[in-house]
Amino acid sequence: MAKPTYQELMDAGVHFGHMKRKWNPKMQPNIFMERKGIHIIDLNRTDAELDRAAKALKQIAASGKKILFVATKKQARDIVSKAALSVGMPFVVDRWLGGMMTNFSTIRKSVKKMQTIDTMLADTTLTSVTKKEKLTLTRERNKLERVLGGIANLNRLPGAIFIVDIGHEHIALAEATKLGMRTFGMVDTNSDPNIVDYAIPANDDASKSISIVINYIVEAVQEGLREGAKAKQDTKAATKQA
Repeated sequence: MAKPTYQELMDAGVHFGHMKRKWNPKMQPNIFMERKGIHIIDLNRTDAELDRAAKALKQIAASGKKILFVATKKQARDIVSKAALSVGMPFVVDRWLGGMMTNFSTIRKSVKKMQTIDTMLADTTLTSVTKKEKLTLTRERNKLERVLGGIANLNRLPGAIFIVDIGHEHIALAEATKLGMRTFGMVDTNSDPNIVDYAIPANDDASKSISIVINYIVEAVQEGLREGAKAKQDTKAATKQA
């Protein structure tokens, strides 16, 4: 698992914060300096917190728990959905529905509805459905897929949540905190890092910055999944021998 170098972090613009007038004073320990009215993030802090978050997420993945990735900002959607899919983790990139976690049973009903529509549309013997009804069903299915597709296989609440821009995704963060989930996030200079368990100080607006952080995090998750699978195999082997 190769951690990004300082040069790579700089090239990706991870150190660029917001304008000074938009800052959150609680981010002070993570700010290196101010340049032309813009806060520069201390990459030493980014490096240390990235490491801490990666280690914790690796453990969560190894234990078999799910990690939910949330990023509804346009520049983060594709990066996050592809990364989450690559490790079989749930994600929300269209919009966060209020109660997505705190009212999980209702959300599961909507997912089941989507799956029922899928079955109906796939059934070629279903002659009672008119073309118009089929079109309506397809539209409804696509709408549900857009919002719930990333969590369709999530049968129970995740063990952790990873957020790109905790200010933008404040509802998701509030729900995760209420449920006692471990919270991880990319935190820019305009946010309060204390409201998330693992805050990675980083530019959460530029796609390059989002990409370099997410890719490293996903590598850690992948490693955790491999370790978890190996531990299961070892236990099975030991049981057989016993």
